[in-house]
Amino acid sequence: MKVLVTGGLGFIGSHTVVELQNSGFDVIIIDNLSNASIDVMDGIVSITGKTPIFEKLDLKDKAEVQQFFKSNEDISGVIHFAASKAVGESVENPLLYYENNINSLVYIIQEVKKLERCNFIFSSSCTVYGQADSMPISESAPIKPAESPYGNTKQIGETIIKDVCKIKESFNAIALRYFNPIGAHKSANIGELPIGVPQNLVPYITQTAAGIRKELSVFGDNYPTNDGTCIRDYIHVVDIAKAHVIALQRLLDFKNDTNFEVFNLGTGTGSSVLEVIQSFERVSNQKLNYKIVNRREGDVISAYADTKKANTVLGWKAESSLDDAMLSAWKWQQKL
Repeated sequence: MKVLVTGGLGFIGSHTVVELQNSGFDVIIIDNLSNASIDVMDGIVSITGKTPIFEKLDLKDKAEVQQFFKSNEDISGVIHFAASKAVGESVENPLLYYENNINSLVYIIQEVKKLERCNFIFSSSCTVYGQADSMPISESAPIKPAESPYGNTKQIGETIIKDVCKIKESFNAIALRYFNPIGAHKSANIGELPIGVPQNLVPYITQTAAGIRKELSVFGDNYPTNDGTCIRDYIHVVDIAKAHVIALQRLLDFKNDTNFEVFNLGTGTGSSVLEVIQSFERVSNQKLNYKIVNRREGDVISAYADTKKANTVLGWKAESSLDDAMLSAWKWQQKL
């Protein structure tokens, strides 16, 4: 079966392509290379022994999207990662996020829903919950006003998909709301490779330890948490990637209960920023240079997942620990 993966050379996308190819799927990758490198293809091929089809295409170009689907009517499923993804950057440049994340989603769904049976996996996020009232966060938690334009694009994206599902029964979609993906493939042939200054915690940690960055800024130590720093649910990217394959197979096997489903992907355990730093120092035997700075706009205090639905209904469970993920991230950085 042929599967389209948008943003397939990105961090989560590339790991998902590996798991798809290892599961026997033929993969087409669309990526505009705005935040990824074509060299990631070499890593994918070295792990799987298979070369996915690659199309350099900007999903904000409606005509290009239409032309692609005219030439690829035999696609069995779409996994849509392509989006800008940094909370802080979205606060500084909201229009970039609304244009990139919303327009590209609309254009691709317009074409996907023309297929005889559409199977669509949406890369969503725990940011849709905003600052939740209680922990852990379940799928039934209220969707509160987003704390950032990035989070808002994920809320809007889910609404768009849900509305399409209402009017087209053959459009089957699963939104995977993942918490904080980190780590790298055990081969160290692919991993998180941000272009420019990292917007996420773990690559900034590893680049600081490698001497690429002078020091890590910890945004705030006066949050109402055990050590004053924000708490997140950090999950190994390979666990996330495997969940996408399971979710797609659920749709292909007609096992979905409704044509729009939502699942949280996390470990169910919250870790503070300082605990992540301590984990890194433990597995790497490196002392990290960091300083406490002011809070960053758009950050919620705490977010970690209730994973019961994904565990029982989807049949998926995170397998790797925080230390496992941090060690894999460090091995990837060392290889770079």
